[in-house]
Amino acid sequence: MKVVVVESPAKAKTINKYLGDGYRVLASFGHIRDLPPKDGSVRPDDDFAMDWQVDDKAKARLAEIAKEARRADAVYLATDPDREGEAISWHLHEVLRERDALKRGTTVARVTFNEITRNAVLEAFRNARTINQELVDAYLARRALDYLVGFTLSPVLWRKLPGSRSAGRVQSVALRLVCEREAEIEAFRSEEYWSVAASLQTRAGEGFEARLVSLDGRKLEKLSLKTKDAAAAAVAAIEASTLSVAEVDRRSLKRHPQPPFTTSTLQQEASRKLGFGATRTMQIAQRLYEGIDLGGETVGLITYMRTDGVQLSGEAVTGARALIAQDHGPKYVPPQPRVYKSKAKNAQEAHEAIRPTDFQRRPGQLAGRLEPEQLRLYELIWKRAVASQMESAVLDQVTADIAGERVGLRAVGTTILFDGFLTLYQEGRDDSDEDEGGRLPKLMPGDPLKRLGVTPAQHFTQPPPRYSEASLVKKLEELGIGRPSTYASILQVLQDRNYVRLEQKRFIPEDRGRIVTAFLSAYFQRYVEYDFTADLENQLDDISGGRIDWREVLRRFWVPFQAAIAGTKDLKISDVIEHLDQTLGAHFFPDDGSGKAPRGCPSCHKGTLGLRLGKTGGFIGCSNYPECRYTRPLGIDGEGEGGDGDLSQPRLLGQSPDGQPVTLRKGPYGIYVQLGDGEKPKRASTPKGEDLAAMTLDRALALLALPRLVGIHPESREEVTAGIGRFGPYLKHGGTYKSLGRDDDVLTIGLNRAVVLLAEAKSRGPKAIRVLGPHPADGKDVGLFEGRYGPYVQHGALNATLPRGVEVEALTLEQAILLLHAKAEKTGTGPAKRGASRAKAKAAPAEDGAASSGAAKRATKSTTAGKTGAKTTAGKTGAKTTAGKTGAKTAATAAASGSDPKPTRAKASSKAPAKRASQKGTEQS
Repeated sequence: MKVVVVESPAKAKTINKYLGDGYRVLASFGHIRDLPPKDGSVRPDDDFAMDWQVDDKAKARLAEIAKEARRADAVYLATDPDREGEAISWHLHEVLRERDALKRGTTVARVTFNEITRNAVLEAFRNARTINQELVDAYLARRALDYLVGFTLSPVLWRKLPGSRSAGRVQSVALRLVCEREAEIEAFRSEEYWSVAASLQTRAGEGFEARLVSLDGRKLEKLSLKTKDAAAAAVAAIEASTLSVAEVDRRSLKRHPQPPFTTSTLQQEASRKLGFGATRTMQIAQRLYEGIDLGGETVGLITYMRTDGVQLSGEAVTGARALIAQDHGPKYVPPQPRVYKSKAKNAQEAHEAIRPTDFQRRPGQLAGRLEPEQLRLYELIWKRAVASQMESAVLDQVTADIAGERVGLRAVGTTILFDGFLTLYQEGRDDSDEDEGGRLPKLMPGDPLKRLGVTPAQHFTQPPPRYSEASLVKKLEELGIGRPSTYASILQVLQDRNYVRLEQKRFIPEDRGRIVTAFLSAYFQRYVEYDFTADLENQLDDISGGRIDWREVLRRFWVPFQAAIAGTKDLKISDVIEHLDQTLGAHFFPDDGSGKAPRGCPSCHKGTLGLRLGKTGGFIGCSNYPECRYTRPLGIDGEGEGGDGDLSQPRLLGQSPDGQPVTLRKGPYGIYVQLGDGEKPKRASTPKGEDLAAMTLDRALALLALPRLVGIHPESREEVTAGIGRFGPYLKHGGTYKSLGRDDDVLTIGLNRAVVLLAEAKSRGPKAIRVLGPHPADGKDVGLFEGRYGPYVQHGALNATLPRGVEVEALTLEQAILLLHAKAEKTGTGPAKRGASRAKAKAAPAEDGAASSGAAKRATKSTTAGKTGAKTTAGKTGAKTTAGKTGAKTAATAAASGSDPKPTRAKASSKAPAKRASQKGTEQS
């Protein structure tokens, strides 16, 4: 018998069908062991020796793998074809060897395949190899670096910056990017400028538009016309001129297709075109890679999705070209296949780009067989890969220069002569205002032109845009920071730490994140520099290429890093506060132009406001403390959102049409606007995430007028209304309600969008994902469902929500039972409780009353201890849990999600160490 070990059960099921009898395919469910989350797991003084600990969740799986390996003639390690996959194979081999699970003469081989198809898998087994130690060394170096940074730098933050969560080798650099962009936006001062365009007509009566580019012999730049008067003078100059065509430049341009997707470009394009976050994109891509059941046959639909290679195999290129000729004709097939090279730093082109495993499997053929999100992502991958091998588009670009006595104008037009790849696919853009112009009429030098009208337009310069998920991933890739497998987790951990928030698909740094960035930039500047982090990535690549020893890289990093840590030993918190107060003063105390002192205390009117640090984090306080006890939050943890947390006193926005004051206030349940000051004034909550600094009288009155009529539903002819309720903004149609997300404004949402959202609400209901297996208590199925508030597991009438961060596809029956047991403990229901009751009933007639009494006392004592445990703070989620009463839930959550509680001082007697499972591609900190 031959044993094959893969990472996921879905992949195991598919591969087992391909290999047939004589093979036993088992799943490791990702990493099986990691560095224990405690000091000393990496020992620099012992040449960076590492202690590894098998994860509790992996023990049962390892026992099964070891049992089967002892009976096997050969063990094939078929984990994913990247560094992480190589590392998992190495860990498996090491554990099996340590447990004497490999008998003498047993063959141990490494198998990798880029796609899960019968031919690819069988070919991989014919070309089995040994474990690549250089890739393993690169993994060891990366894991040690992340551990040393996280477990050395994070405690410094906790001591010097109360309320901070953690720092990481890559996450801190990504956070710096977001914070620096926000600082640029705050420092930006908008400038007014004007443009002038003329509507012109040829002798043949064809019209077109031209813009002013020169005046009185001077070339006009973007900001040349700064005022309305300057624009009016330019308009007058055009109107006083006789215009004619001076020069016509016609050229043929080619636009070439983009290469097929890498991990980062897939995440970027899925964000732009589909609205998927990076994490969601990778979850869906994982399903498409591991295999989808297509009517009795499980097939992998795409190649491996963690790659920075842009090349395609010869077989794939041939298949794509054949499909193009078949669907679009021979003129859409270029004479030679297209060959792409990666432009990204640190690119390792060992793997193909992301592509369909079979180009003939068109998206339309899979409609109804894939879930909607899966089909949309597959279609995106399929179109991009096919388009990458299509002929270039040919464009005809015409530039016409138009002259008058004092003015020069220019018209640009572009037409498509041959659409080429554009017939199938066009790449999305971030923050682009590029306008290629429309078609121009036939123009010849000397042609007179009739002036139909001249229009001035006012503009204002715009600050640089905040990073979206797509543009931040693109920036990280350009800088050479991170790897394909880490981008999604980097973005997620910044949000989980409450360092940034995602609002209208843009990252906004929280004040906590800005404080951490300012601290690290001041005292650990070298370690948040972009070039330093990118150079470290280059060294890790050198390790994987066998060009440098991994321990040497660690030594070069550790010696100066340890010195930097030691340099903060005598750093006083007062010095830290003073520095942060100066660095972030313009952010916390912006000058509103009113002439008022930005730091003046609004309470005592004598003191000066400044940054303060308490046990739970930062806040703004008065220098006259304790005489003046004025404080305000920084705007973290959901308070003071929008950059204006100073609502200790109502802010007057203006007066309503009937003369009543309209104010913005902060109450026990959040921020609201109020009309009048009577005994029962009218009030309206502000939507979550509202920019309070930008709140106007008109918007406040509109909120107070809610609910509003959106329109009449086209099917039922009933009213559709929008309002704000207890749970936030909503739509209402008859008895159907639909909550509005951050991208939809309750005051401006239109009827078309409302009808779409209401239709989604109407069709919403629990959706079965799969059956996990029988519950050991009664043999009834445990099911996994997608519900209104996310995925959950169900057994009978008992439901348990999956904790945040749990991979739905990797959830096992054992993890589900733990979650259900925790829910049963909390609610007093389910088979766990009933089983306990039956056991107690059986024990009742015991003859030894004293013994029974003692046992009962011990049980009561144990239960009491469990229900009155101390509170601990979960490091990864920041959620408070009561140690005993939800102890089972905490354990179940940790087992299911691989998260760990942040070290805290607790009164509970339990001393069990917290576990942290290293998820694939995540950065430990």
